Amino acid sequence: MKEIVYFGTYTRRISQGIYKADFDTETGKLSNLELFAAEPSPTYLAFDQHQHLYTVGSHDGKGGIAAYKTDGVLLNHVVEEGAPHCYVAVDEKRSLVYGANYHKGQVLVYKRKEDGCLELADKVQHTGHGPHENQASPHVHYTDLTPDQYLVTCDLGTDEVITYDVDLEGKLMKLASYNCNPGAGARHLVFHHHYKIAYLICELNSTIEVLIYDGVGEFEQMQVISTLPDDYSGFNGTAAIRLSKDGKFLYASNRGHDSIAVYSILADGSLELLEIVPTNGKNPRDFDLSPDQEFLIAVHQDSDNATVFKRNPETGRLAELSNEFQVPEAVCISFNK
Repeated sequence: MKEIVYFGTYTRRISQGIYKADFDTETGKLSNLELFAAEPSPTYLAFDQHQHLYTVGSHDGKGGIAAYKTDGVLLNHVVEEGAPHCYVAVDEKRSLVYGANYHKGQVLVYKRKEDGCLELADKVQHTGHGPHENQASPHVHYTDLTPDQYLVTCDLGTDEVITYDVDLEGKLMKLASYNCNPGAGARHLVFHHHYKIAYLICELNSTIEVLIYDGVGEFEQMQVISTLPDDYSGFNGTAAIRLSKDGKFLYASNRGHDSIAVYSILADGSLELLEIVPTNGKNPRDFDLSPDQEFLIAVHQDSDNATVFKRNPETGRLAELSNEFQVPEAVCISFNK
C-alpha cells in the first residue's frame, strides 16, 4: 500500500516550496518526490477534513498563512508586515485555523470559510522574556487544542504554556498560564490519549517536562527528563515530539546531537528512556510516524535527506532502513491522515 507524505521546507538554498512523495508501507521506501506547491518557506503544514492544506505562508514580502486545496491549487494568503508563522493547526469543531508567530510573539486565529479560504478573526500579543540569550522577547512556537478543546500555546521566549478559551467566532480569552523551568524554552506539546498527562518538549535545555493536566488549562509538573546522553556536552536544540497511537511510547528529536530519543510511558504517565538513535542527517527538525505506526520518518533541514526507521510496535524501538532519499531543506513531514 502507498501513502502520500508531504514535506514543508525552508526555501533558503534549493527548495521551491511544499513537496510530496510516495511511501510504500510494505517496504518502507520513499519515492517520486515532486513539487506540490511553490510557496516561500512553508515550514509547517496542517490538513483539515475537507481536502484543504494550511501552511506557513508569505506573499509580496509579507508573512502569515496560506490555504491550498490538496491538488495544489492556492486558495488565499492572509499576510501582514513581518515574518511568517512557524506553526499551524486546524480546529474542525469551530471551523478555525490557528497560527503561532515565533518572531512576533503572537497567537493568531483565522476563520475558515466554506471554500477553505481564511480570514483573520483574532490576534493576541504575548509579552515578557526569559533568562536565556535566545529569550529577549516572546517567541510563540506552538498553538493547538487541548483534549477539552481549549487553545494551548507554547512560548519559547517566556517559558510559558498559556491556555485560552475560544468562542465560535475565534475570539480568545486567557484562562491560565504554566511556567516551565527558567530558560528551558517551551517549544511543542503533546497530550496523552488516555492519561491526564501532557509532554512538553523544551528546546533550550533539551528536556521533556511531564505535566499533569487537570483541564481548563491547568498544568502541574510531574517529571523532567533529558533528551540527551549523560556524556554529551555539545550544542543541542530539541525540535519535534510525537506520541504513538497506543500511548505506550514517546519520541523526541535532537538537533545538534542529531538523534531521536525513544521513551517508554509508564503506568503513571512518566517517562523512561529506552534508547537514543542517530538519524544520520544534520538537523532533524521534524519526524512523523506512519499511519500504521510501523515506521518513523525523520527529515533534515541541513543535509536534505529523509531517514526511514522501522518501528517495533511492541518495544517502541527503531531500526534504520535508509537515509538516502533527498528532500531539500525539509523541516516538516506530514501524512494526510
